This record gives sequence, structure tokens and C-alpha cells, in this order.
Amino acid sequence: MSKMKTAIVGAGICGLYLAWKLSEAGNEVTVFEKKGKIGKEACSGLFSEKIINFIPESKKLIQNKIKSVLIHFPKKTLRVRFSKKFFVMEHAELDRLTAILAEKAGAKIILNCPIEGFDPHTKLVLRFAHENNCIGFDVGVDRIIGCDGAFSQIRRALGKNSPKMRLAIRGFFRKNDFSDFVETWPTKDGFLWKIPRGESIEYGIIDELAICRKNFEDFLRENDLRLENMKSAVVPSGFLMPKNERVALCGDAAGLVKPWSGGGVIWGLTAAGILLKNFPDFIKYQKAVKREFYAKFVFSGLATSLVYFFGFKIPWILPKNFEIDGDFLKL
Repeated sequence: MSKMKTAIVGAGICGLYLAWKLSEAGNEVTVFEKKGKIGKEACSGLFSEKIINFIPESKKLIQNKIKSVLIHFPKKTLRVRFSKKFFVMEHAELDRLTAILAEKAGAKIILNCPIEGFDPHTKLVLRFAHENNCIGFDVGVDRIIGCDGAFSQIRRALGKNSPKMRLAIRGFFRKNDFSDFVETWPTKDGFLWKIPRGESIEYGIIDELAICRKNFEDFLRENDLRLENMKSAVVPSGFLMPKNERVALCGDAAGLVKPWSGGGVIWGLTAAGILLKNFPDFIKYQKAVKREFYAKFVFSGLATSLVYFFGFKIPWILPKNFEIDGDFLKL
């Protein structure tokens, strides 16, 4: 890889992973994060065992292991086995672990540093607000990678509209549970979930913005559940990959989340691996990511729609038990 002065906007898992690997390759990498601390707290932290391939050190974060999911439609329950186990971890701890690896490799991470935009000159110049915690008020770089989430400022600066958004909410119930399966209850445009986390149980929902909170409140009331540490976050729903020679998107900023679950860590890290392979040629990266993910979005979106249709309308047509790859819906 050519050595480049690279700015990564967003200290989520994809941005930190890219900072780690690009720094190891000898690039000068700075990560700019608008928040005052590292760690995504609104994510369930349910990752397939592929996470170990990307971040071997994450083994020490495993709280529980999941082999299957029960999908409770009104008139039928399906058991879906995962061909690869899923691990329950704290997403925030995974982020912080990856930040340590990135800094050890030589990356700089600057917190409290929101990006206002950038100027596409010969040297790309990031713009910062005067009241923030950043060094100086503009920084010239060779490459910019936007890993700044659902409301990406980098995506906006590239002239791309935001994708459709859904809301996710989660909270915790104090009870030990080391079960090896999760449970879900589909809604019209999302689902509710129950995840055994070992020393606690997590309940959550992902659904349309306008009805998500009410649906979750109804579910909690019907099941007499009082949760602690409630968190919420907006989840993008739609793949966006703008064409640009010096600016790229990855992770949630590019809408790289699974259409059926909203989970984006493995998809985002897969895209990050493609970026690393093609760096610093962002055109090749963008073409390769489209080849890798476009068909997956179409197929998984269609498969999810069909399962929901049959599950609600003619559930008898669905098998009670089957097995899938939980990341890419390979039967």
C-alpha cells in the first residue's frame, strides 16, 4: 500500500479497525471523533464468530454463546440454527479494545472533535468548528474515510442524501441467563428481541421511527418488564456508496447493515477489509464493495420480506427448523 496521510472520521468499530490496520502498514492516520469517549452503548453486541478473524483479541470479551434464534410469529414459532455461533459481547468494550490496538500501531485518536465538512482541494482539507477540541481549525490530508455513522457528515458533504432510518432501543433486566438461543417477535417493519447476556437479559426493538417507542412500551407492559440502562440509536437502512477518488465511506455511513436485523459490524468490517486491500485506490474499493454487497442486499431484503409475508399470512408453509449463515443468509 502507498503511504498516505489519512483522516478517519468516526471512532466506531470500522473507523478504529481501519486506523489500526492502516497504521500498521505505515500510513499516518488520525481519527476524529465528535463524542467525548469511545464506545457504542446502544448496540446489542451480538456478533458471529467471524469477529475473531478480524479482532482475535476480542475472545476475552465473550459473555455468552448463541447457537440459534426463535422467531415468534403470531401462529407459529420457527427455530433458526446458525451455521456459525454468535458471541455476546459489550460493543463499547470491543470499540475500546480496537482503539487500544489502533493507538499501539501509531494512530492518533482525537475526541470531542466534530467535523463540519471538507474542501476538495489538491490536498483535502477538513473543516472544524472553532469551539471544539481539535488541533488547529483545518487539516490537510491525502485521503478521508467517513465512518461517522447513520448521520454521516462526510456522506452529506459528498452530496448524498441519508438512507431510510429505523430506531433501535434496548434495555436490561437483572437476571442470570446463559441460554444458547435468542428470541425475536417480528413486527410489520422490524422486530423485538430477547438476548441472554449471561449475567443479565437484554430486551430491545428495531422498528420505524414513528412507532418504535410505542411498540416497545406496549411489549414491556404486556410482559410486565421494567428495564434498566435504556439506550437508543438510529440505524440506517439502505446501501450508499458514492464514487470519489479520495473520499470513501464505510460501515453505517455507507448503510452497510444487514436488512433483516440492522446489525452492521461484520458487514462493515468486511467492507473495511476490501478497503484495506485496495487502499489508496478508492475507486477500486467502491467498485469491489458494490460487487460484494449489492446482490446480498437484494437477496437478503427479498428473503426477509418473504419470511415475514409467510410468517404472518400463511405460516404453515414455513419449516419449523432450518439453518442459515447469520451474516449473509446462506442456507
